[in-house]
Amino acid sequence: MIVAFYDTRQYDRVHFEATPGGDRIDWRFYEMRLGPQSVRSADGCEAVCVFVNDNLDADCLAGLKSAGVGLVALRCAGFNNVDLEAARRHEVRVVRVPAYSPNAVAEHTVGLLLTLNRKIHRAFNRVRELNFSLNGLVGFDIAGKTVGIIGAGKIGRIAARIFRGFDTEVLAWDRYPDQEWAAETGIHYAELDEILARADIISLHTPLTHETYHLINADTIARMKKGVYLVNTSRGKLIDTRALIRGLKSGKLGGVALDVYEEEEGVFFEDLSTEVLADDDLARLLTFPNVIITSHQGFLTREALQEIARVTVANLLAALEGRVFLEGTRLA
Repeated sequence: MIVAFYDTRQYDRVHFEATPGGDRIDWRFYEMRLGPQSVRSADGCEAVCVFVNDNLDADCLAGLKSAGVGLVALRCAGFNNVDLEAARRHEVRVVRVPAYSPNAVAEHTVGLLLTLNRKIHRAFNRVRELNFSLNGLVGFDIAGKTVGIIGAGKIGRIAARIFRGFDTEVLAWDRYPDQEWAAETGIHYAELDEILARADIISLHTPLTHETYHLINADTIARMKKGVYLVNTSRGKLIDTRALIRGLKSGKLGGVALDVYEEEEGVFFEDLSTEVLADDDLARLLTFPNVIITSHQGFLTREALQEIARVTVANLLAALEGRVFLEGTRLA
């Protein structure tokens, strides 16, 4: 089987080539992203393997069908970058990795909050310059605070349990509440309005849908407690960036930690250290002392990379051999 592999990073190639069964696949590794302009690079391939910033819109999927590609393998859980209706229309099957390591993202969430709150990143830079002053490094105890988890799926539940370990009150909002799980963990489901009004810390873990696009906007920020800390390790477009900036400037938001950004394509995963950042909103965010941003690295653990490669290779071999895909992985 010939597979075009897009947006390739060194860690991707290492793990996919080392995965059992990976040697049965003829990989064509491309550093570029897949989209309508690059779709001809898939000519002669039976499948493509893509990531979060590849653009599989209707035109791209039509091009894949024309190129003879019958399978799209997403090496991620999110699929908002794929036009599933067009995939079904062109009879291009789509599979994903629904849960590679929810622990990785949940742990990164808490790590971002701790770093931002206790100013660990600023202290690290000071000490390297032999500045041992503590001025400006005051944080707050997480214990006793109220944490709002928006989206209590696999990742959100793990994050909620970790926060419970800090002796916090955890409120969760989810479209499909599991009261048994909540009772077992001491977590309470609440309406979004209650979470916005009560939470000292809000952590986003909900998928990106039409309903959740810009869930955090001028209106929802206005309903939050003054000084609230907001963490997003889910999808960038959950947040209206300009409303976020206004909330920071007004002091409504006490701190913001982001591992995702709504216009991250072409920026995150790239080395732009010798260039001028063209995104004015991102450049503005980077000037705030109470904002910390990482480049969509929440998933980046050895365990997660191994599981992404294992599931993806298993589905590619299933397609090659005419077997069913792994349970829960097929989207179209």
